This record gives sequence, C-alpha cells and structure tokens, in this order.
Amino acid sequence: MTTRIVRTICLGLLGLAAACDGVTPPETLPPPLDAELRQTLQRWGAIPIGPMPAQDPVLVDLGQALMFDKILSGNRDIACATCHLPSQHAADGLSLAIGTGGTGAGLSRTLGPGRQFVPRNAPSLLNGGLGLFYLFWDGQVARAGFGPPPPGPGGAGFVTPAGTLLPAVPNILAAQAMFPVTNRREMRGERGDLDVFGNPNELAQYGDSQFVEIWQAIMRRLLALDAYKAKFAAAFPDAPTGAYGFQYAATAIAAFQMQAFTRTASPFDRYLNRDDAALTTAQKRGALLFFGKAQCSSCHSGPFLGGGSFANAGVPQLGPGTGAAAPLDQGRGGLKDQAFYKFAFRVTPLRNVELTAPYVHDGAFPTLEAVVRHYNDVTLALRTYDVAQLAPELRPLYHGDDATINAVLETLDFRLRRPLDLTDDEQRDLVAFLKSLTDPAARDLSALTPAAVPSGLPVGP
Repeated sequence: MTTRIVRTICLGLLGLAAACDGVTPPETLPPPLDAELRQTLQRWGAIPIGPMPAQDPVLVDLGQALMFDKILSGNRDIACATCHLPSQHAADGLSLAIGTGGTGAGLSRTLGPGRQFVPRNAPSLLNGGLGLFYLFWDGQVARAGFGPPPPGPGGAGFVTPAGTLLPAVPNILAAQAMFPVTNRREMRGERGDLDVFGNPNELAQYGDSQFVEIWQAIMRRLLALDAYKAKFAAAFPDAPTGAYGFQYAATAIAAFQMQAFTRTASPFDRYLNRDDAALTTAQKRGALLFFGKAQCSSCHSGPFLGGGSFANAGVPQLGPGTGAAAPLDQGRGGLKDQAFYKFAFRVTPLRNVELTAPYVHDGAFPTLEAVVRHYNDVTLALRTYDVAQLAPELRPLYHGDDATINAVLETLDFRLRRPLDLTDDEQRDLVAFLKSLTDPAARDLSALTPAAVPSGLPVGP
C-alpha cells in the first residue's frame, strides 16, 4: 500500500513538473493520429488530385456565354446556369430542380403554372470535369471504357441515351452537356408552349428521341446571331461554319465548366500533400471513421471519394418519379437491362460536399448532419423519416407508405443493413472531416456570371 501511494505521489509530481516546464506528461499525450491516418490513407490509395489542364480561353469564352444564355431552352426562359448557379456553388440549393416555366433563381425559384418538379436534385458542377466515369444520378451518360474516346463518328467511347446518334465529343462532360437541352421538363418545353416573346417553341415539336433534329434546331438559333458566329469561329477556327453541330457548343460548355468549377485546394488535399497541420484533430478523427468504422470509403473511394459506382442507400422516395415506375424513382434500375440496380443511384463524389446541400438524388436531407444520421442506421432512419425537413411544397410528394419503404429496403446495399453505432461525438467528427473537403475558393463563385450574353436575354431571373 505504502509503495503504491509513494509511486502515485511521484507520478503526480512528475506530471506537475512537466506541466510547469510546458511539456505534456506522457500519460496524457494524444494518440499518434497522423501516423495511423496516413497508414489508412495509403491503404485506401487516397492521393492528391492533379491539376486541371488549362483550357483554351476562346473556347472557355464561348462556353461561358452558352452556359448563361437562355437561348438554349425551348421557351428562352432557362439557362444551364439557372440550375447550376455560381451563387449556389454550381447547383441550385433546391431539393428537386425547377425547369422551364419556373420563375426566380436559387432558393426563391418557383414552379410555373401547370409544371412539375424535375424528378431529381440538380447536382453541383464542382469538379465535374475531373475524369469521372459516370454522370447523371442514374449514370445514363458513361464512358464506355478507360482512357480517351477513340476517333470516329457516333460518339464512340460513351454510353448515352442517344446511342449511335451522339456525335463525336472529346470528353464525358461534353457528352453530358448534350442532353439537358433535349429534356422537356428541364429545358426544351412541351408541345404548344410559347416562348418569352409569345412565339411558338419550335424545339418542342420534335419527339423525345429526335436528338439530332433538336440539336440542329438549337444551332440554327445560335448561328442566326453574328456574335455567336464570331465566337464559334474563334473557338473552332478549323471547322467550316456549316459544320457546327451542337457537339461544338457542348465541347465549349465543358471547357468552361472544367476551367471555372475545378476546386481542389481543400485542407484534405493539403494534408495529402504532407501538411499535418492542414486538418484539425476532430477532422483527423473523422477521417479515421470515414475510412474505418463508418465504412464510408467502401463506396466513396478513389481520388474524388465517389462517382464510380452505384448503391441503394435507402434514400426516401420523393418527387414525381421517372419512367414506368412513376411516381417512384428506381434510379439506375430504371434503365434498360439494369434491374439489378433497383433504387440505386450514383455514389456522389464528396469534394466540396459541404457547399452542395441539400443532399442525395432527391435532396431529401438538408444538412450533412442529417445525412450522417441516416447512414448510422439506414433502416430506422427510412422508417422514421421526418418530412418536416422538406420545403412545404415538397411534403405532399414524399412517398412514405409501408409498401414503398419495404420495396426500397428489399434491395438495400448489404453494407448498410446493420447500424454503424456511431456515437454523437463520432458523428460530429465525421461531419468535421467532410467539411475538410471544401476548397475555400469554391465558397464564392459570383465572378463567373457574365454581365450579358449574345442573345440579349436577361442573365439571371
């Protein structure tokens, strides 16, 4: 007993002395988080993202004009940037996007008379040009293989809704840019629509599979303007004017997006470049959870922490739905020959995720905290989903009946069938890590909005 008391006193005195000398006693030293985390990151192959190659300035200039010009829409009332606003970090801040016929922008945008919500959330364009394999929530645009597309007609190298009708494009972002203009609810409009000048919407007359005719009609609009003729000639000096198809416009839009929306200088990137001080202690603990107990990295893997796979994450069903399953949305499972992926959606790349709320394919979660709570016990979270976290106009579109919930859970990803049992502190640390993926330069993108566009249509609402 005496020996134990003496030893305790001595240890206490040693600790006091160390504290007086400004040295932390050995018993209270923090665990070697950096050593453990760096081993974990190496095991998962986490590496810094390389720089985006500089884009041709005249191509970027054309792409910027097209991105913000409502002339691309059938009714001349919506631009690409309406749903991918710089002020909303290249998204729109809404759970479900509002397409043609709507009014306002961002959080104040409202549906037009007789219009429906776009079935899915408008994903942010931040870092969209970094070589992702799939685009759109269901991956309907995808690279057909690794590496650049081979030369030749028919959009070789990409799988898209247009099939062999897709003309040759240089990258997947350009392939993606070909399709919002063909979607009736997003940009093209309905038969019988009048544009903002009261003229018939000539883009709406075509059938939904007449991709070539729609693209040609848009180019007739653009090339009727001298300002666009000049911009296309500057961007594509080797192509005769008569050869300009919409793939040229899509290529320019992609170049602008790659130049303007690539933001990869986050604290996590600095940490990957060997700056131990780039992350806080909470963020380091959260990173260990992300790559460990929380199992996030089993889906959110690779340099972009996602974007290369699909999963049924038990997300609440919300909105008008798509295809034959409407009012439900079966995601990738709704595509031809993809029934295995019922209710599965693209695993979101997480770079700059802090800035891109609301989350998941239908914007069902307004905060990162809500997302983490959902993943902590997916089955319970889906069965007890609180519709109050949705905007009032969306609450009637929530499909929370037992049959729908059971259908979603039937094909739930096997990794999510058991609770993670994260404590409240662990959930906070995980959110802290997710915020370390934010490049400060992505917080304010307002300088990207031009003062005017060649059509003379208003930029903004």
